[in-house]
Amino acid sequence: MTHRPSSDLQPDAHRRPVMVGWKEYVEFPDWGVHRVKAKIDTGARTSVLDVVRYELHNAPDGGLVAELGLHLHRKRPDELTMVRVPVLRTVVVRNSGGASEERPLIETTLRLGPVVKRILLTVTRRASMRFRMLLGRKALEGDFVVDVSRKYLCRRMKDEG
Repeated sequence: MTHRPSSDLQPDAHRRPVMVGWKEYVEFPDWGVHRVKAKIDTGARTSVLDVVRYELHNAPDGGLVAELGLHLHRKRPDELTMVRVPVLRTVVVRNSGGASEERPLIETTLRLGPVVKRILLTVTRRASMRFRMLLGRKALEGDFVVDVSRKYLCRRMKDEG
């Protein structure tokens, strides 16, 4: 699969990587989801999104579809966002505790600052974690440079722009 990064600010051929902090807000335009706090995690290969629950269903084409229940706002614990998305496959991932876990792998569009691109991510229950999302190396490569001493650099760009 080919990822097609794009930027609203610069043509792809002349675009320099965008500087991001160790935590940023991201959006999922395909789902109409905005302001998801993400930890930029260069130690993780794959990105992961927290779900309250997910159910896998057979799709008419023989594949799988995941119905995801997303709890995106800590201050509104009763508010769930439901999303249906095709599952590419299931993958085995080592979680933060070092245990192997099988997770659905999905693809969606991510917006971080001026960059809009297709990314792969897994879904799992991350209720005990501080961040609803980890953005891993594969999603960052080619488009972002991380300044680990700063945070919310893309929000500042938006405020200044």
